[in-house]
Amino acid sequence: MSNQKIQKPTLTGQRFKTRKRDEKKVFDPTQFQETIVQGLNQTGSDLDAVAKFLDASGAKLDYRRYAETLFDILVAGGMLAPGGTLSDDLTRTEFCLFTAQEDLETMQAYAQVFNKLIRRYKYLEKGFEEEIKKLLLFLKGFTESERNKLAMLTGILLANGNISASILNSLYNENLVKEGVSAAFAVKLFKSWIHEKDINSVAGSLRKVGMDNRLLELFPANKRSCEHFSKYFTDAGLKELSDFARNQQAIGSRKELQKDLQEQMERGDAFKDIIASAREEMKKNNISEQTMIGIVWTSVMSYVEWNKKEELVTEQAIKHLKQYSPLLKAFTSQGASEILLLVKMQEYCYDNIHFMNSFQKIVVLLYKADVLSEEAILKWYTEAHVAKGRSVFLEQMKKFVEWLKNAEEGEHGLHFTLVR
Repeated sequence: MSNQKIQKPTLTGQRFKTRKRDEKKVFDPTQFQETIVQGLNQTGSDLDAVAKFLDASGAKLDYRRYAETLFDILVAGGMLAPGGTLSDDLTRTEFCLFTAQEDLETMQAYAQVFNKLIRRYKYLEKGFEEEIKKLLLFLKGFTESERNKLAMLTGILLANGNISASILNSLYNENLVKEGVSAAFAVKLFKSWIHEKDINSVAGSLRKVGMDNRLLELFPANKRSCEHFSKYFTDAGLKELSDFARNQQAIGSRKELQKDLQEQMERGDAFKDIIASAREEMKKNNISEQTMIGIVWTSVMSYVEWNKKEELVTEQAIKHLKQYSPLLKAFTSQGASEILLLVKMQEYCYDNIHFMNSFQKIVVLLYKADVLSEEAILKWYTEAHVAKGRSVFLEQMKKFVEWLKNAEEGEHGLHFTLVR
């Protein structure tokens, strides 16, 4: 028997120390809120001092984690509860956007505070945009004066490119629209935006996010017309916006009309039915004959798949346009319409390179089909042409124009043949 002592088994293993970054932080904005409120109370209404305080505090406070709290305090003085009311806690400040003076100059100064803050802490950009979207949804919870200040600030921020126009989606909320809050807010917003920039800036930003055709949606369905929009915003001193909306509506109508025309052609509808339908749309949407001939030309040329070989496309175009000349003729009763058609033809032949040598032959065809008159062709040649491919097309037309000037009356259509 061995005297050796038997060792008892022991539990062995490795102890892992939890790293600080792996510990889940509890979301508690209370201390953050108190620090920001205290700082704003000390800086008071001196917005330069506010900007410096916010700049310095970003190095010590967790702006990334508490961005919503930060923006709530700067706008409303404290944390906002759902719906836009201030939460029950008493940690709030009287120095914020909502308690500031209601004028453009003050709102411009506040816009600078936000601009400096986001430029310094770039990661706040997305959070700030989300905050504006949220605030717009809370509009009913704010007073009229608070809404006005927020509208002016938002317009300035949009003009300066601090936020995207996509935030305006919040204004299409059904309840805000129904109660007229959206339209009233939009008046103040667009006024400050246009004051900072101009209507072209507004138009460009709206187009960028696909909202240029949605302005009428600021009104409930029973008031969603171009006439109502125009009167409302013109009466509010925003005629530029009214004109823009009317123009966008017209563009939308023209696109829809072009689509309808192409569908009618694809179905093989009779020309008299297509013409009657187009004239009805002209009357309904106040579309001029000059605009209509442009739509008809685009529809006719978009309807067919063109041959990519230059030597074959001319023959295809002549055959196609000969068939559809009655449709073109129906909307060239005025000299201005003929000129516009010639310009459209010139631009089309230039933009579609395989049509470059087809221009003169198309003009002669439409002249013989009584779509284009001698006077319109001569006027286009001497003064009404555009820059696109000018030298090429004028050279192509030289012999035909000389013939038009010299030929005896009544013999034009008989003696001039298409140059092959």
